Amino acid sequence: MLPNSRRTFLQTGSGGLIAGLSAWNSTSFAGAPNDKLRVALIGCGGRGTHDAKLFQKEPNVEIAYVCDADRQRLAHTAKAFGLPEAQAINDMRRVLDDRTVDIILVTTPDHWHAPASILACQAGKHVYVEKPISHNIREGRLLIEAAAQNNVKVQHGTQSRSTQMMQEAVKLLRDGTIGNVLVAKCWNIQKRGSIGRGQDTTAPDGLDYDSWVGPATMIPYRTNRVHNRWTWWYHFGTGDMGNDGVHDIDYTRWGLGVDTHPTKISAIGGKYFQDDDQEFPDTQQVTFEYPGNGQPGQRRILIYEQRLWSTNYPRNVDSGAEFYGTAGQMFLSRRGKIQVIDSENKPINVEVTPGAQDDAAHVRNFIAAVREGIPLNADPLTGHLSTSLCHLGNISTRLGRSLDFDPTLETFVGDEVANHLVGRPYREHWGRPQGA
Repeated sequence: MLPNSRRTFLQTGSGGLIAGLSAWNSTSFAGAPNDKLRVALIGCGGRGTHDAKLFQKEPNVEIAYVCDADRQRLAHTAKAFGLPEAQAINDMRRVLDDRTVDIILVTTPDHWHAPASILACQAGKHVYVEKPISHNIREGRLLIEAAAQNNVKVQHGTQSRSTQMMQEAVKLLRDGTIGNVLVAKCWNIQKRGSIGRGQDTTAPDGLDYDSWVGPATMIPYRTNRVHNRWTWWYHFGTGDMGNDGVHDIDYTRWGLGVDTHPTKISAIGGKYFQDDDQEFPDTQQVTFEYPGNGQPGQRRILIYEQRLWSTNYPRNVDSGAEFYGTAGQMFLSRRGKIQVIDSENKPINVEVTPGAQDDAAHVRNFIAAVREGIPLNADPLTGHLSTSLCHLGNISTRLGRSLDFDPTLETFVGDEVANHLVGRPYREHWGRPQGA
């Protein structure tokens, strides 16, 4: 449970309660469809600015605040949106306390995604949170509960869900264009740079490192860990499987038609190429099994392939998926590509609207859900089921063994070491807001 009080708690995977974050009571947006929506951006990196500009382009939507622990980034972003100093905040509690704010846009590092979103839900705000929806499996479930308990909308940043071509392609799969789809494979293949070897040192002036670390346990500032490099560290990121691969995993799971967790995860991989500080693998092969009812025709397999040192990828596209059905095959990519063949490898002509991943459509769907109550294309459960595949794959790769998972309990079966990674320890880094 997430109590609506000035003090709230995050539950770790082991079931203990760790005092964590201050909570807020507020009233969610309940205006008429034409009322102005006020948006606060939390996290002023490149992705945050990109998303905020999409919100700003929508009718009767304004960027009311920008918030970041880095004062230089904060000032730059405030200037980009023409905001005065009073609307450039380095403490998100101030933003959550403003009852005139309707939407929180969360584009922080991964370890802040779920905690910031949960706090926003408790404050009665609707949330658009970038991928991945969580830093670990337990956080994703807590966010689902927080959204439901506070009756707010939460949209996950897997934008393919709002891309018309993807929607039409998935409908073809549902309609049986290639028969019963039993297996799907997706890939994330691109050339990533090295993060080198860093040094633990004092955080630079202008960065509130304590707030940047936030609810995570404190570790020293390191020269190759903050701003764009946190992705590769267990403490703050989810590797490239959670950073970019989650997009392909999401629409692959969607097309495969599975709406629960898998029961078996088998992964191999590691750092095959980079000789640097990063902790996550640059190479992975992960297989997930969905048993259904265990009968023929009900079981499914999803395969994820990652190579972060290559530009030689299947079908001349860095990001894609293949769906294998009993009567054919579909190739699909969020880069705007599709090809369908029958069981004799002959082309099947399909009518779909061509187009790459449509970020703007995803924002429009979210705004319409807030104003008009239409369904979200990527609600928190959808985000949780897809993001958890990244967590499961990373855990299996990290431990170097196959794992059995209970989809209902969201724990590994008979594996204490793996279950330790379902959640994480948290620290109490906040008291009451200054002046409260």
